[in-house]
Amino acid sequence: MIKYLTAALCATIVLSGVADAQDRKRLGYGRLITNDFFGDGEDRWRTGGFQSSRIWGPTWQGRAPEGFGQLLELRLAAEILAPDDIRTPAPGDRPYAGALSAGLHTHFVRGLMEYSVGGDIVFLGPQTKLDEFQDAFHDTFNIVRPSDAVRNAQIGNDIVPNVVLEAGRSIAVGGASTLRPFVEARAGVETMVRAGVDFTYGSLGHGDLLIRDSVSGQRYRAVEGEWSGYSFVLGADIARVSDSKLLPSDRGVTAEDVRERVRAGVMWRSETGITGFYGLTYLGEEFEGQDEGQIVGAVRWRVPF
Repeated sequence: MIKYLTAALCATIVLSGVADAQDRKRLGYGRLITNDFFGDGEDRWRTGGFQSSRIWGPTWQGRAPEGFGQLLELRLAAEILAPDDIRTPAPGDRPYAGALSAGLHTHFVRGLMEYSVGGDIVFLGPQTKLDEFQDAFHDTFNIVRPSDAVRNAQIGNDIVPNVVLEAGRSIAVGGASTLRPFVEARAGVETMVRAGVDFTYGSLGHGDLLIRDSVSGQRYRAVEGEWSGYSFVLGADIARVSDSKLLPSDRGVTAEDVRERVRAGVMWRSETGITGFYGLTYLGEEFEGQDEGQIVGAVRWRVPF
């Protein structure tokens, strides 16, 4: 069912933009790197990820268009998940997993509401070569490498369609502050419903297209204005989880029904065009037997040439 829904979503987005495809141009690009090295310094669980967005549309005037499919986002992502001990994991710890995905999303508004709808195809397992990448990276920098036993016991090869929907509303609070409650639904690799809020203090980011990172919940700029300065962001959300292919019960792992995230960060842009972001996110326990949460960092920078 999810496979057909994902295909239908992508086809609808593409077909809805065929009529004005000749007027569509690239409007922006954004990316975010997440890693617990930038957070609590550990090498475990949601240990590393990358997400990028390329945006096409007829124009950008400080907000998404009203037409479904007019503004298109090509989203690419990669993530590595690992047990607490990547040499000799304890019984009941989460299995190693690598995930690569590519998808098509659209952003639009209806009245005061902002929507993001799209689908991804997610590749899981050794076919992604992410275990080989981590092994080589750790070897190069003399970091503890995942053992052969951990890599051999990783989540197996699979191709999973994924659907993501988000709806939110930005509410001005004072002259330079914005409060944005949102709800999100995901189905596929992990199936859940999430509700939360983002708070921004500062003018930077207003009028930009912000994309939510799936791991940290931080939002990164994908279509940017010419503002310079700083903005500080805070956020929190809670999710009800009904299924996770990353925490399979037949492997002796039981996913927690509820997940929490709390985050903070700062974005900046200099007058010369150098932009950056750094944020921290606390991720609550995701499976039974996980004895504590973790803190992952998120970074992004761009230097114009």
